[in-house]
Amino acid sequence: MADKEEDFSSLPLPDRFTHKLWKVRKEAYEEAAKQFSVSPDESDPCFRPFLNDPNLLKAAVSDSNVAAQQEGITALCAFLKYGGRDCALRTRGLTITPMVEKSLSSTRATTKQNALEAILLYIELDAAAPVLEDVMPGLSNKVPKNVAATLNALTAIFHNYGCKIVDPKPVLKALPKVFGAADKNVRAEATSLTVELYRWLREAMKPMFWGELKPTQQTDLESQFEKIKAEPPPKQERLLRSQQAVAETAAGGDEDDGAVDGEEADAGEEMDAFALAEPVDITKKIPSNFSDMLASSKWKDRKEAVDALGQVLNVPRIKDGDFNEVTRGLAKCMKDANVAVVTQAAQCIEMLAKGLRQAFSKHRPTVMQPIMDRLKEKKQTVADALGAALDAVFSSTNLADCLEDIIAYLSNKNPQVKEGTMRFLIRCLRTTRDVPSKPEVASICEAGKKLLSESSPALRDGGAEILGTVMKIIGERAMTPYLDGLDDIRKTKVKEFFETADVKAKEKPKPAPAAKVPPPSAKKALGAKKPVVKKASPATVAPVAESAPSSPRPTCKVGAPGSKLGLPKSSGLGGLKAPQKRTLAGSGTASPRRAPSGPPVMPSDDEPVAVPPQPRLGPSRGLAGRSLAKPAAAPPQMPVESQSSSSGFTAVERAELEELRAANDRLTKQIDDLRQERSKFLSEIQELKNQNAGLIEDHTRDVLSIKAKETQLVRARSDAEATEQVNERLRREMDRLKKALNNAEGLNAGSGVVSPRVASPGTDDAGIFRDPGSAAVNRNRMSFASTMSEEKENGETMHPRTKLSPDLRHNGSSASSGRGSPARNFRNMAAYRDDVSDSGSAITRERPVSSLPQPAGGGGVESWRRAAEVTSQLKARIEQMKAKQGFSRP
Repeated sequence: MADKEEDFSSLPLPDRFTHKLWKVRKEAYEEAAKQFSVSPDESDPCFRPFLNDPNLLKAAVSDSNVAAQQEGITALCAFLKYGGRDCALRTRGLTITPMVEKSLSSTRATTKQNALEAILLYIELDAAAPVLEDVMPGLSNKVPKNVAATLNALTAIFHNYGCKIVDPKPVLKALPKVFGAADKNVRAEATSLTVELYRWLREAMKPMFWGELKPTQQTDLESQFEKIKAEPPPKQERLLRSQQAVAETAAGGDEDDGAVDGEEADAGEEMDAFALAEPVDITKKIPSNFSDMLASSKWKDRKEAVDALGQVLNVPRIKDGDFNEVTRGLAKCMKDANVAVVTQAAQCIEMLAKGLRQAFSKHRPTVMQPIMDRLKEKKQTVADALGAALDAVFSSTNLADCLEDIIAYLSNKNPQVKEGTMRFLIRCLRTTRDVPSKPEVASICEAGKKLLSESSPALRDGGAEILGTVMKIIGERAMTPYLDGLDDIRKTKVKEFFETADVKAKEKPKPAPAAKVPPPSAKKALGAKKPVVKKASPATVAPVAESAPSSPRPTCKVGAPGSKLGLPKSSGLGGLKAPQKRTLAGSGTASPRRAPSGPPVMPSDDEPVAVPPQPRLGPSRGLAGRSLAKPAAAPPQMPVESQSSSSGFTAVERAELEELRAANDRLTKQIDDLRQERSKFLSEIQELKNQNAGLIEDHTRDVLSIKAKETQLVRARSDAEATEQVNERLRREMDRLKKALNNAEGLNAGSGVVSPRVASPGTDDAGIFRDPGSAAVNRNRMSFASTMSEEKENGETMHPRTKLSPDLRHNGSSASSGRGSPARNFRNMAAYRDDVSDSGSAITRERPVSSLPQPAGGGGVESWRRAAEVTSQLKARIEQMKAKQGFSRP
């Protein structure tokens, strides 16, 4: 028996979103999508539960059941489409990541399509950067299918919104990694994404990643690029909500439509490498001897300096820094006699100006005049390099900054300089985006008219081209006063250049559609023509105000010519009528209220009395005659009202103008003060740099001195250690000899032989009194050894003959006289011992002092040899004495 299924439709929608049965969740998703689609606006209560708890939609897009997940993503799309920007901001951080990980690579086509649509809606409702930040991690997914799906989504994002809305730099940096993937589908999607980016960026994107690709990949991409090079620039296919609002607001006005079209055209413009590249700090890469090499008398050194600088400057974008010394050096190179140095220096200026862009404007006064002075060079390659440098300098500034120098050099005596400056001015007029002011237009036209009277055909054609380009910028009617005095042939020449000129400064002189807007939109016309009101007088306003109640057509006709031309003189009438309406609206005297005042004027048509005062109200105006036919009885009140209103408006405008002038003066003064302060700071910085260089030099000198002292100390220590080793060796040798002597004495004592050093009381050969029973012998030996040790440690170098104990040194016996050699002393001592032994008296013997080895400096080897010889002789004598004593014993 089948039980009837339980009905869950009575549960609240949030509870059904989290129900454990997937069918219940699926029905909840479907119902939510239906509620969103039928909601009147984004403030409907059906959105509130999901705004309060965005995790409901996160669970919907990551539902474990694929059927329910499909409906959940559909519900999210409806939620975003009808909910507005707040819905996107609340849920964006929770839903994009699950869709990238699961939905974009789903096997269901509807799920994939709706997930991509949700991502595009997130961008449409707010901005692209946060969405792109959540999508990019999909490129690092371990599953190749998910990586390919992420690349496909990125391709769709750029295809719909373009690189003006979506920043391409993060994607360009990630392209080498995906091109190195093993999966062919990933590489194919990467190729599609790169081709889509090339549609928007063209060659500007290559420096970001091109060098990291394999040659085969570069070849394949180049073949794909060739197919789309002939295509027109792409346009943004999907507008943001903010852009849609502007388009809807401007739906009724041609001017605003033009603005929207201009935005779309800007979106399709090609981006350059400067906007994509990261700034590079090159100040540390500039050779330290750059200035010294530029000052060298050898042209090869100067050429080498500018070549090295050119290699450093060859980057798409340069980080702003202190380039004052570099620009001064390059400006000095413009006067170099070698054209190779001049050409390379001009290329360096061009690269520096292109790499810094607006930051280079402060260096313009340093380099611009030297370059224009060098335009006298007739060699074409040098002239081309100088012209390119001037164009790069101009791109970092504007026409107003450069115009003074250009006008001055157009009067140069050198024809080459004059012609080069003329061509530079033409290029400036073609590339500038700012419409020149009236004084600037007057000075340019005056210079161009002077060139028309030159003897050179090139200069005459250049003057006509200057005037034609200016005419293209400001319009034919505005150019008419500047062509007065020219003959028809020259005017025809100017007209030809006007028709072929291609300029970019066309945006500002477009106020014509504003005059066609009905009176309620007169605010825009007032805002566009506000600066020209000051030139109008109350007399010119009166006829216009008078013609308003009669017919609206004259009002439009008056405003139309002025708006077409875009000049203050012609647009003053149209511009004054709109402000008059705004000013009088508060007091109840605006032009809409003048219509009710018409009926009192209508009966005055048969009153001829009011006709005479009419000329005072609108003198010398063509429109005044037209208004005289209808409002005949109006003069008693209408002129007074219009005059008072116009005079009041002029006073307000004058007060506002004075206030603006005062503010301008204050700002100019502040700018001058800031410039002076900046120059002072720059001088202080230079002084501190010089002091720092001096301190570094002193520090380097001190470090070198310390290292020299340390070297000397190390050498002294090594010498001391070597001396210690020599002393130690000599000390050990002396101890060994002492031990040998002690052993010999002990052997004599054991055999009953009286030691030669033991003597009876009396005087021996050395004149020393000794007692056999006392320790005189030991004391004498110790005194002798200690004396030798002390002399050795104190560094005394004495002859071996003089190294005796203090008692022996100061004794006056013949044994210690300077005449006795060690052998002679030994023979005397032996004869004395024989006499003593024959007489049977006590034997007094003394070892010859001079026979001991002494550590002399130069004759050390010879001393040791003599000591060894004496020792062997002494041993032989001892053996003879032993033999004699043994023979004489009973």
